[in-house]
Amino acid sequence: MHEGRPSAVMRPPPALLVAAAGFGLGVAAARRARPAPSATVLISGGSRGFGLQLARVYLERGVRVAICARDADELARAKQDLERLGRPVLALPCDVRQAGSARELVAAVAQHLGCVDSLVHNAGVIQVGPAEHMTRADYDDALAVHLFGALNLVSAALPDMLARGRGRIVNVASIAGLVPFPHLLPYAASKAALACWSEGLRTELAGSGVTVTTVCPALMRTGSPRHALFKGNHRKEYAWFSIADSLPGVSIGAARAARRVVRAAERGQARVVVPTAARLAVALHAATPGAALALLGGIGRLLPAPGGIGSRSLPGSASTSAWSPSVLTVLDERAARVNNQLPR
Repeated sequence: MHEGRPSAVMRPPPALLVAAAGFGLGVAAARRARPAPSATVLISGGSRGFGLQLARVYLERGVRVAICARDADELARAKQDLERLGRPVLALPCDVRQAGSARELVAAVAQHLGCVDSLVHNAGVIQVGPAEHMTRADYDDALAVHLFGALNLVSAALPDMLARGRGRIVNVASIAGLVPFPHLLPYAASKAALACWSEGLRTELAGSGVTVTTVCPALMRTGSPRHALFKGNHRKEYAWFSIADSLPGVSIGAARAARRVVRAAERGQARVVVPTAARLAVALHAATPGAALALLGGIGRLLPAPGGIGSRSLPGSASTSAWSPSVLTVLDERAARVNNQLPR
């Protein structure tokens, strides 16, 4: 046995103590942050697709629902569809890219339905094609809708939430913001910005009673490809995109995804990634980014080459071919009929 000066007691470094304390406080705050059930929800991009499905789920849970979109005809059809569930729905036109329009929207919802308890930013645009055909305008528009649209809506609704000490903010980003997929660069870049801002906002609102949930879904069967914009060899781009959007296992049904998102938001969950395969892709990218990006690069080489209409854009509805619509896109076509994606 060694005698002499007693051995020094090992003490954890200060940084570790701070991190441990912060973790403990975060867990405690998460347990306390269980806001009361939502009474009023406002959903941007709620006239069709995933936003419409979210509105259905909230109505089924007895929540007062307001939806907004830019297209008045789509809004009118969505309102009629939703009110078949037996509850009135407020449908208002709004361009979330404009801060003034967002402020007017939130004020109108508060006037007609009461204070906004839950704000869901779902409005989106998507451009599909090779990077060399994407323009600065494509990036500007994607950022304006995804990032600055969220900022405009949150800036309008958050002060009242903070004053009441409760509220939920749900930002629908994308797995493309976590794992960059080729031929979707403006969309991926803007969704990455939205996801980072959304999660950063959650950290700044910790303890305020307002929770922020960031939703990062992979492909969902909403019937939306016909509204996306396609560049280059647009018919081939539309074919691969719409077929992937329709494949079970690769994509998830919009109704199922909506139920999972609403449950997660009610619990104040930080991030939602659906389906399970998407969580595996995110984990692979985080653990071995080199291997993940090499795999994505291989997929990119299989996608259509540049050419065709170049940097011009055509909607999916003008980009059909023998491949799409076809038997391979049956599930997507069915989703389009259910989710107000087809003109009437």
